[in-house]
Amino acid sequence: MSVYTELTTQDFEHILADYNLGKLQSYTGIAAGIENSNFFIDMQDGQRYVLTVFERLNAQELPYFMRLMKHLATHGLQSPDVMVRKDGTLIFDVNTEGGIKQGCIVSCLSGETLDFLNETQLESSGKALATLHVAGSNFTEHRDNPTGFSWLEDTISEMQADVVKTYGQDAVDLLDDELAYQKKQRFDGLPQGVIHGDLFVDNILFQGNQVSGVIDFYYAHDAAYAMDIAIAINAQAIVLDDDDKQRMAAFLKGYESKRALTANEKGALNGLLRLGALRFWVSRLFDALYPRGGAMTQTKDPEEYRRKLLLHRI
Repeated sequence: MSVYTELTTQDFEHILADYNLGKLQSYTGIAAGIENSNFFIDMQDGQRYVLTVFERLNAQELPYFMRLMKHLATHGLQSPDVMVRKDGTLIFDVNTEGGIKQGCIVSCLSGETLDFLNETQLESSGKALATLHVAGSNFTEHRDNPTGFSWLEDTISEMQADVVKTYGQDAVDLLDDELAYQKKQRFDGLPQGVIHGDLFVDNILFQGNQVSGVIDFYYAHDAAYAMDIAIAINAQAIVLDDDDKQRMAAFLKGYESKRALTANEKGALNGLLRLGALRFWVSRLFDALYPRGGAMTQTKDPEEYRRKLLLHRI
């Protein structure tokens, strides 16, 4: 949720002309996150929406995300609903300096994102993730993991020389050693379905201690549910402090209040926590070494996920 493509008032009015959402009052760029260009758009009738311009996603995959969000919003998850254009479609085109890009408009949920979650909030977050997994269990479309093992191998190989220059040989040695470990792991047979894939604190909304919404489904794909749990625990519960075990337990308690984990899932969790930490360390290293230009963009610290990987290895 950054701004890489800046739009004018005329751009917004042109886009909105194909919706029945009323007249534009104002708009504001959203700085949080790193993937797409996002804006709050406020209408004259007081309604607020989120407008997204997609920066990296394959245009052929966009309908998958739109239909997934529609499905989840109507199957029990508090998540954004996609606004329908006058012609019945869900995606708009906008002509920018970088060429024609596509985007969508979704409902704006109540609540706020938090930088740090207490144990009660973690329990609520775990329950929300399980609700997502249950709600998506009868979603019939499929998407492969875009950052799977082949992506890990290729990305680590491509940036090794630059990692050495910036972060030292120790960083490359750790990347190679963990990759070798993960090659030997087998996570076959774990319950799976559609997962969020990116449930960081900036993708979950709270009102007080309770989750009021889950947002940003553009990493969603089919994988083991336990992988999603590991990603969320790394992002929300592990803060590299003495109470990390209690925080992780709170998240899992909330999750299992909605969907019980199998013995195999529990046994695989440590390996998946390591895999999730490796995956996000690699992506943050890549973004730090090869930053994209844009207004209000953010580059997240790779060191955080190196330390989380080391914690799980211990």
